[in-house]
Amino acid sequence: MKNVFIIILILLSLTACKPEPRAIAFGHDACHFCKMTVVDRQHAAELVTTKGRVYTFDAIECMINYVAESEEGERAFAHLLVNDYEKPAALIPAEKSHFLISKNIPSPMGAFLTAFATKEAATAMQSAKGGQLYDWNSIQKHITE
Repeated sequence: MKNVFIIILILLSLTACKPEPRAIAFGHDACHFCKMTVVDRQHAAELVTTKGRVYTFDAIECMINYVAESEEGERAFAHLLVNDYEKPAALIPAEKSHFLISKNIPSPMGAFLTAFATKEAATAMQSAKGGQLYDWNSIQKHITE
């Protein structure tokens, strides 16, 4: 019986420490990079550290710059998330997202950077609004250079 109790405690401690994203409190959360209030539901982003701490950003480029300045880089984060332009406030994994820079889609910090969950959605928006498509690795290079 004592062994069962110990196993249950171990399992509970492992699940309790799992880093999870949380919904961004638009209009209340501040950007961890530039300190502006996060209000734009189509361009915000979020990081969750491996220890479970959540950082919100008012624009994808703020998150990219924050990660670039981090000593550990992406390794320090369990989740790198961006808002899907087509589903405002819906967080999607940055590494799987498709990005468009188009002067015809303004974003909070002026990089004109927008994320999409699918390549088809990004390509359709590019056809409608113009601009350049990027994947996660190429957008990080573009923003930090």
